[in-house]
This record gives sequence, C-alpha cells and structure tokens, in this order.
Amino acid sequence: MNRSVKTFLFAFASILVVSCGGDDKSTATDSNRSVQYFPNMYESAGYEAYQEGEIFPGNVEAQLPVEGTVSKGWMPYDYDDTNDGYASAKANLKNPLPYTEANLTNGEALFGIYCAICHGKKGDGQGTLVKSEKILGVPSYDARDISQGSIYHVMYYGINYMGSYAAQTSIEERWQIAHHVDALTRDLKGQARQEFVTEVSNEDETAMMDVHHDEETHSVDDHVTENEPTTEGH
Repeated sequence: MNRSVKTFLFAFASILVVSCGGDDKSTATDSNRSVQYFPNMYESAGYEAYQEGEIFPGNVEAQLPVEGTVSKGWMPYDYDDTNDGYASAKANLKNPLPYTEANLTNGEALFGIYCAICHGKKGDGQGTLVKSEKILGVPSYDARDISQGSIYHVMYYGINYMGSYAAQTSIEERWQIAHHVDALTRDLKGQARQEFVTEVSNEDETAMMDVHHDEETHSVDDHVTENEPTTEGH
C-alpha cells in the first residue's frame, strides 16, 4: 500500500471520528450529535402532543376539547341506553331515509352480512347459528312489537346478548337495515310492504343530506362478510 493511500485512509478515519463526537459538554450518554440526518424528523415545526408549553394551562400542549365539541364524522345520539331510552326511540325516532328500492337493496345486503346468521334470512330467528344450536332464544321479528326507531336503537347500543353494531355500520347503513327488517316483519305478519318512493320530497332530500353529512358511508363491498355476530331480539 503506497503512502498516498495510507494518508487518505488516515484522514478519512480522522474525519469520521470527529464527526461522531459532540460539543465540549457532550458525554458518551448524551443524545447530542454534531450532525443530524434529516433534522426535521427531530425538530418538527408543529407542537408535540405532550410537550411543555408555557402558553397552555398546566404547561402541557395537549388540552381537553371545548365543552360541547363534536368530533368530525360523528353526531350525538339523543336516546340513552336505558329502558326509557329504548321506549322513546321506539315511539319517536323515525327513519330519515326514503323507502326506495336502492335503500332496501343495500339494507338487505347488509342484513345478510351482519344479522342473518342469527336472525335468519327471513327474520324468523332461524339463522345458521340457531339451527346448529350454537345460540338459542333468537325471536322471530313478528313475535316482537318493534318499530324502525327501536331497530336502529338496538343496532346502535345492542341489547341483551346482542352487541352494538355502531362501529361496523354507518348511520345511513343502519337505517337501510331498518328498512329491510321492517319489510321482513311485514312479510312474517302477512302484511303488505310499503310502496317504494319514486319521487323524493324536499323534506326527504334534507333528511338524506343530514345523514350523509353526519357520517361518511361505506359500500357493501367494504364490509367483512365473515362476522361472528351476537344475538337477541330487538
């Protein structure tokens, strides 16, 4: 190895050692370095969630939201998870979606994904899990005095052994399922189904706009078809 190569290697090694060192106050345990690779990753312009901040109460950047704040994509539900709340929803909560073929078709598809395995495709309480005796006591829809408001309420909170489906479904989807459950209930009772709405009124358009604004919806294809739902009647 000639002298020039040795000189180059020595100089390179010296530069490497110096670059790894800190300032005069640094120790082997310090996190300080002379050079930072992508310094924005270490020194961000934005506030960190729990960093100290003298301008904030408690000197912490993370603060509780203002009272009454509603998170984006979610709207408060005005009925409590109580017997009185159920009764009130049953009597007063109305389906804001018009009874259209599209809404009923999507409700039927969603019912097949989440509900039919326990409640049965016809709503008679003879789903796959019931027939295989994995679960018992699922009532037929015609054996219960239910309304679309109570159907929605039960999907939102759950009841008895049936869990909530508020996390799996959007506001619009729960109302579409309610339309389908209402249709199944009428079939079981031998009653005529509702007539499809062909022309949407201004009131219905306003209600639909509110539903779409309240919560982003999903297509049926976005849903997992192999759920393990819980059971119990509405």
